Amino acid sequence: MASYADVLQYLSSLDYPAEKNDVVREAEREGAPPDVLKALRALPPVDYANGTEVARSAGIEAAPEVGPAQRAEQARDKKHNRVSQHLRGI
Repeated sequence: MASYADVLQYLSSLDYPAEKNDVVREAEREGAPPDVLKALRALPPVDYANGTEVARSAGIEAAPEVGPAQRAEQARDKKHNRVSQHLRGI
């Protein structure tokens, strides 16, 4: 399976925004392995603003080693510095 780093590595010299065909062509030119090419060929035919958008559209997560439970725990641990509108005048 293609990793986030693999996708970004083979698209490092691509100019964005780029269409799906440009993304696939660049990966082929850079010698991407079959698993990366397979993931990129399955992309929806839209314009991509950057490599992160390409990887997300391909269903590749930036940190696959972090599971859903760990992500939820990290979200709970974040400190929220937001203040409700009705408390701002106090």
